[in-house]
Amino acid sequence: MASLRDKWRGAAPRIAVVAHDLTMVWLAWLGLHWLRLGVLAHPPAIPLWSTEILLVLAAQALVFWQVGLYRGLWRFASVPDLWNIFKACVLGLFAIVLGLFLYNRLDFVPRTVLVLYPLVLMGLLGAPRLFYRAWKDAQSEHSALNSVRILILGAGHAGEALVRDLRRFGTYQPVGFIDDAIRLRGSKVQGVPVLGRVQDVAEIARETAAKLLVIAMPSVDASALQRVVMACERTGLPFRMVPRLQDVLEGRSLPGELKEVAIEDLLGRKPVLPDWKAIRGWLGGRSVLVTGAGGSIGSELCRQCARHGARRIGLLEIDELSLMTIETSLRRDFPDVELISILGDCGDPAVIAHALSLAEPEAVFHAAAYKQVPVLEAQLREAVRNNVLATETVARACCASGVGTFVLISTDKAVDPANVLGATKRLAEMLCQSLASQHSTRFVTVRFGNVLDSAGSVVPLFREQIRNGGPVTVTDPEVTRFFMTIPEACQLILQASAIGTHEAIYTLDMGEPVPIRLLAEQMIRLAGKQPGRDIAIIYTGLRPGEKLHETLFHADERYRPTFHPKILLAEPREVSEAAVHGAMTELRAASVRYDREALAEWLHAAVPEFRPVGPHVSPYAGTATVVAFPARNARKI
Repeated sequence: MASLRDKWRGAAPRIAVVAHDLTMVWLAWLGLHWLRLGVLAHPPAIPLWSTEILLVLAAQALVFWQVGLYRGLWRFASVPDLWNIFKACVLGLFAIVLGLFLYNRLDFVPRTVLVLYPLVLMGLLGAPRLFYRAWKDAQSEHSALNSVRILILGAGHAGEALVRDLRRFGTYQPVGFIDDAIRLRGSKVQGVPVLGRVQDVAEIARETAAKLLVIAMPSVDASALQRVVMACERTGLPFRMVPRLQDVLEGRSLPGELKEVAIEDLLGRKPVLPDWKAIRGWLGGRSVLVTGAGGSIGSELCRQCARHGARRIGLLEIDELSLMTIETSLRRDFPDVELISILGDCGDPAVIAHALSLAEPEAVFHAAAYKQVPVLEAQLREAVRNNVLATETVARACCASGVGTFVLISTDKAVDPANVLGATKRLAEMLCQSLASQHSTRFVTVRFGNVLDSAGSVVPLFREQIRNGGPVTVTDPEVTRFFMTIPEACQLILQASAIGTHEAIYTLDMGEPVPIRLLAEQMIRLAGKQPGRDIAIIYTGLRPGEKLHETLFHADERYRPTFHPKILLAEPREVSEAAVHGAMTELRAASVRYDREALAEWLHAAVPEFRPVGPHVSPYAGTATVVAFPARNARKI
């Protein structure tokens, strides 16, 4: 009985709407007859029910159903619903005319009734819907008296949709729009006035007693968003933003969700638009293997491969928790993709051979590596073993197994190596270049800089320091780095892999370098704090192996554009295959002996451009100097 009662409760509103609409049809038809025939000297009797009325109701009801008039809800009646009513009335007239013509040749139907019927019926159907919505909106506004008053920055499509969504919940009360468009000044959007420009948001927020600011500009570029965020920061009010459509489609945000402004939104980078057709054409239906599958880049590569058509994904990871985490996530989000998990070190020949035999991949993404610059300066043996020797083990195993494509994830630090990370990654590039000329496997190397929110990067470090109340540690006031988001990096890796030639080194366009001190300051402000007042900033000096500025291009590598504007193809420098393979043999022997002196000697011999920066003498080291930053509007970003 409970099931039948639930079904009746669900169907009752729909039945009531159908009954209402058919009653309006009956009233329109009879009413027009009474008006038309009532002017006659001897008007004929008009029955309240007849075969003619039954045909009219049946024809109109069929049209209502076909047009889909009952798929919408009166609570949200809008222009599309009125358009459906217009179509239903016009098409209903044709259906009625056809039915009555077949029944009685339209002998007893005044022509005036046929002309006025769709117009009258539109009014009878549309007015109750609009009145009902107006009544519900009025109720929402009445209940919104105790709700949070918000100002919306951006009176475009996103802002208009946001107002409609907020009114449904009643917990927020939009009190005004802020927009720089002159044509919108003084107008209203969804009944909410446009009050002024972005630069005046502080004054307008005080006048309207707003408690929250919402940035409804999902498609604005980063420089414009920086200006908007600066204006919001001056108000001292909390602010949120509407997520970008790409974030919603890729599952990083929910529709209608208001998210905090993230540091990646302010990096000054234009959105990446990969050629998905080319990526899916290369990746679709393939089996791939990802080493380091539980890391920041490796895990996102697995998700991107699953999202864009990979048939099978092999997950090779040395850390058991990371392996379990990525496997669980992929099984939940992509149940149709076959997953093969292998726990082990990809530098172990038995492990990589086992992984290749299970996954039978057509492409291997080698993302496993040690990447922390200061740590590797003191751990030369592990840096060589994992970044160089393991790469050789995986690459040679791929060649022996006939893998079609081997993709090496490299770094901008390999361009002019000044630390152990850069030198080992550069040697891994040289190794792949030497193997490419001997085997049919296609070797593709992809270089890029720092990745936001990757494990061990400054962003999660700063976020944790801010959460703990500071201080935030910055190495040097002049240090800059190139940054890219994890999804963006992985999309361009797939793009480069899809277009890569037999022996190719691709450099990703990282945009402009970002000063780390400004990154730290912006993150403090986004957390609702003031740098130098609420959160201290300490300069600690550059760490071992670190440079002030990274470079993306080498003087001896000629770069030419590809069909994708954010990917450049570098012409590889000449390498001696014999010298590379000889160095690999000596490095492997020195690694077995744990001979760090021999490892350093052979690494320098194999990578002659390796120029260690040496120990830094920094005026900031050990001083713990707290620096108060000037006001944001006093300098340029």
